[in-house]
Amino acid sequence: MTTALESIAKALDRLSGTEPHPLDLEDGINAYLWDGERKILLPVPHVNRVPLDLLEGVAHLRDILLDNTLAFARGHGANNALLWGARGMGKSSMVKAVHAHIEALADPGIGRLVLIEIAREDIATLPALLRFVVARPERFIIYCDDLSFDRDETSYKALKSVLDGGLEGRPGNTVFYATSNRRHLMPRDMIDNERSSAINPGEAVEEKVSLSDRFGLWLGFHNCDQDTYLAMVRNYVRHYGIAISEEELRARAIEWAATRGSRSGRVAIQFVRQLAGEHGKAID
Repeated sequence: MTTALESIAKALDRLSGTEPHPLDLEDGINAYLWDGERKILLPVPHVNRVPLDLLEGVAHLRDILLDNTLAFARGHGANNALLWGARGMGKSSMVKAVHAHIEALADPGIGRLVLIEIAREDIATLPALLRFVVARPERFIIYCDDLSFDRDETSYKALKSVLDGGLEGRPGNTVFYATSNRRHLMPRDMIDNERSSAINPGEAVEEKVSLSDRFGLWLGFHNCDQDTYLAMVRNYVRHYGIAISEEELRARAIEWAATRGSRSGRVAIQFVRQLAGEHGKAID
């Protein structure tokens, strides 16, 4: 009778998503999405990413993140990284491209490197994810895209504890990478409000901005100038084998950016997709 009741209870736990699930990494798949509600990993067989050498205009930042990730993959010291700054300049693309680049290396000193993306809304479940991976032999990049926190949110406190200073801390086989448009992950008006209205403004602001201090690497992405934007366009056109004269390419690329009111890697690839469609070419 007791055994039957236990089986029913476990079945109900599974249905409700409250039962802890062991990690089940599939052979040949090294990218996953974390489902914080059900506490399971969802495999991503085909990752939306570009080759590392197509990230034009951010070579210095690319090399820093690549070196940090290589050190981590080899079991050496490595820092958590915050990639912050202008929209569309390749922050999330760089994380995925670095992972793919290291995956392809024939280096006996590098073991299995797994990329796990966690949604901002699931940050509160990050400690549960880390408890799953802590005893595994693989090394894990835990990645959160577009991380930021709004007024009255408190989940950032759990992240602070995980990154540095908590009792459990960050397992040695994990590193945490985040992208954000905000340098301190908090809206500026939220920080200013704390400074002006708190009983102790200094302590209140420190509590909010100290989260970003938990990242050993701060990589700042800034809006690009026209020459860099055109270099991005040429790089994509060359990679995808689109035949077009330099004069036409330059004129149309500048016009495309003007209609969007910005220049960035995202605007560049959107323009090249348009060109590829006109020339009957596919872009993966």
